[in-house]
Order: sequence, then C-alpha cells, then structure tokens
Amino acid sequence: MLVSGNWGPYNTFKMIPISTDCPYIEAIFDPASKILAIISKESKPTYHFVPKIDDNGDQINMKVGKRPNGKDFKEQRVMMDTYQEYYINNLDEVETIVKAFAVNADTYDYKKTIEVTTEELENASAPMPLDKATNLQLVE
Repeated sequence: MLVSGNWGPYNTFKMIPISTDCPYIEAIFDPASKILAIISKESKPTYHFVPKIDDNGDQINMKVGKRPNGKDFKEQRVMMDTYQEYYINNLDEVETIVKAFAVNADTYDYKKTIEVTTEELENASAPMPLDKATNLQLVE
C-alpha cells in the first residue's frame, strides 16, 4: 500500500506491506536521486563494522587521534543477518513495481513524486535529517 512520507527534507511516498505474504518490509522513493529503495524480507549474513564496546556497553574511544575513516572510536567487524536491499533507478521499472504491489496505485498520485524535477521538490512538514535519510551505504 502506498502512503505519504519524507526522505530527508522532501515529501515522497512509501510502500508498506498489508499482508504477511508481501515480499518486502518497506520501500521508499528518494525523489532527489529518483531511486526506489526496497528492503526485502530475505536476510543474508553480512559483515558490518560496529563500535567496539567495553564491559559497561560504552563505546571505546581511540586513545590518540582519528582513524583514516575519520572516526575517533574503535570498531570491530561483526557478521550479522541483514535484510537484502534493492535499489531501482529505472523509472519505468519503479512504476511497474508500484503497480504490481501497491493495492492503491490507481488512487494514490505517486507519479507526481516520480515526475517532479529537483527544483520543484516540496519540503516535508517534518523533515528527517539528511544524515539519517540518505543511508544508501551498503556495507563499510
């Protein structure tokens, strides 16, 4: 089902599941880059760097300076199950996916978000900070 949302400072649409047999957890369209990000129900083991913590659960800071990646805390590589993500950047394919899975595709005006130019993007009333919205880094 299509619902309204925001991606960073811009209004957009999301797709949320309405039944347990839906193959995705969530999909959200980034109107600035014209990409539909889909988070699948399927997970796979993937390595991620996570902050190293002490016995109290606090992040362990570097004793001197910063690492080459700019972080001032220690990290460790950990294998964890991660939901499979798909990024669709062909607008015809985005529309095909929306029509295939959104039960309200015929009544929700998602095309206004797909077709809008960068200059015409509308700011959301309660925007999410950009550093939280633009999480298209797959794995460090």
